[in-house]
Amino acid sequence: MADDLFFAGVAVQAQQIRDGGVSSREITDALLDRIVTHDRSLNAFTVVMDEGARAEADARDEARRRGDELGPLHGVPVAIKEEIDVAGQVTTFGGRANSTPATQDSEVVRRLRAAGAVIIGKTAMPEFGQWPFTESTAKGLTRNPWNTDKSTGGSSGGSAAAVAAGLVPAAIGGDGGGSIRIPAACCGLFGLKPQRGRVSSSPMPHMWWALGTSGPLTRTVLDSALIYDVIQGATATDRFRARDLESSFVEAVHTPWRPLRIGWSTKAVTLGVRPDAEHVEAVRATAALLEELGHHVDEVDPGYPDPTAAFVPQFLGGVRTEVGIVEHPELLERRTRQTARLGFWVRPAVVEWAIRQGEKVAAKANTVFDKFDLLLTPTVAHRPPAVGVLDGVGTVGAALRSMPMVAYTALWNVTGNPAASVPAGFGRDRLPLAVQLVGRPHDELTIIDLAAQIEEARPWAQARPPV
Repeated sequence: MADDLFFAGVAVQAQQIRDGGVSSREITDALLDRIVTHDRSLNAFTVVMDEGARAEADARDEARRRGDELGPLHGVPVAIKEEIDVAGQVTTFGGRANSTPATQDSEVVRRLRAAGAVIIGKTAMPEFGQWPFTESTAKGLTRNPWNTDKSTGGSSGGSAAAVAAGLVPAAIGGDGGGSIRIPAACCGLFGLKPQRGRVSSSPMPHMWWALGTSGPLTRTVLDSALIYDVIQGATATDRFRARDLESSFVEAVHTPWRPLRIGWSTKAVTLGVRPDAEHVEAVRATAALLEELGHHVDEVDPGYPDPTAAFVPQFLGGVRTEVGIVEHPELLERRTRQTARLGFWVRPAVVEWAIRQGEKVAAKANTVFDKFDLLLTPTVAHRPPAVGVLDGVGTVGAALRSMPMVAYTALWNVTGNPAASVPAGFGRDRLPLAVQLVGRPHDELTIIDLAAQIEEARPWAQARPPV
């Protein structure tokens, strides 16, 4: 099988399977072989579901032979981040403290299967997704396919590494402070954090209270749109629910564009964090491109509010909640136990207060959209660091080392706004560059529309890492 197909993405693979150019079993077998060959140097996967994926692929091929109606992801292999339930697999949250397999799929996985996807395995994350680096005692270091001495970012670093290396066309991640956008930036992928409540967290009522959500990491904007059309929609058990969209995600990719008002800024939300010069230049270059495309682009001071009082209690409360449901708390990482102790004061009333503070932060942060349709910023402040960032440090040290990675992303988890990391070329270190697009509340479609325009003008999906 030609390597081109491994890097072609979801839409192309689905069309090839639908047209009979390749079977789901053939592409699943080929990807399983690639995982065996390449993942030993990446450590992207924690579980590879060889037998289950092959059986599921065979069932997809049989459905096609019968002439059944085929879903939009029919026969396409997809990977799932460790924190999301997959029936028959232990939901480890990136650690060793659980041992009993989940009895049912999460709602996201159920919808993926209903759309025809083949679940090929689960991907690495730091324990409970606490940090923007995919490193854990249980699973070790996950490495960047563009340079295996460098970090993938996190916490969805396993998902990002798997997609970037062509081991799977798409993988589901989660984002509680930047955990889709940060690894997308580090690995040269498109990663959209949807509006809070757009994607169900079921069977959990929430992911880190108002902070977290799930979504795909993909090679193209269209691939992301295809998956969001499948997985979007809250259930009765979800605490948060987004407003209905005016069209589908896929329709937004193909919508004739209109001139947008775009504000750009390289000012970090986190005080004391300065962006790398190449990240500043990536924002400026993207702003210039958008102006060439006919949009109205202006530099702006967003007047960011401080999200700390809203973010920290929900972060600590989210970790404490997940610590409280594991089967073997004595097997948690030392740093995780320290985080739980530091959050002793975060009672339910404190979390609810923090959510209300987040609403105040959102009201102030969203004033930038009184004048602009979208905000353009860096995704991360610094270049991807060498692996081993978390070695030998506790919770406070890990938090300090995380600040440059979340300096532009975490605010938008507090507010709930949709935001995406969009590839922007490569730095002098030959690692990917990225910019972030932030939209109004409930307005993923404008982000998708503009990101597709950027992708058309500055294609990125053809780039392939050396691994």
